[in-house]
Amino acid sequence: MDSGEKTTKKGNARKGQPKGSRLAYDDTKQEAEKVARKSTGKMSDKQKADLNKHMAKMEKGGMSKSEMKSHRMKMMVRMRKGMSIQKAHNDIKKGS
Repeated sequence: MDSGEKTTKKGNARKGQPKGSRLAYDDTKQEAEKVARKSTGKMSDKQKADLNKHMAKMEKGGMSKSEMKSHRMKMMVRMRKGMSIQKAHNDIKKGS
């Protein structure tokens, strides 16, 4: 290899490996990325009930209709990722 030639992660991963080993590298990389991303599935009935209870509390706290809608959407996104009500709420407060 020339001193001016750069190597890549992919190139290093298959150095000295048989043809087609690149595919194995790509597959493992894709699997790692899948694990890193949490699935955003549907909310369970318990989560929905907890969110409704939380939103009633926020309404009593004096939130406007538009603030309520925004807050609810932010909470739902986080809860679908697996956060609890408390963690999701704290995350939203921290972000503002």
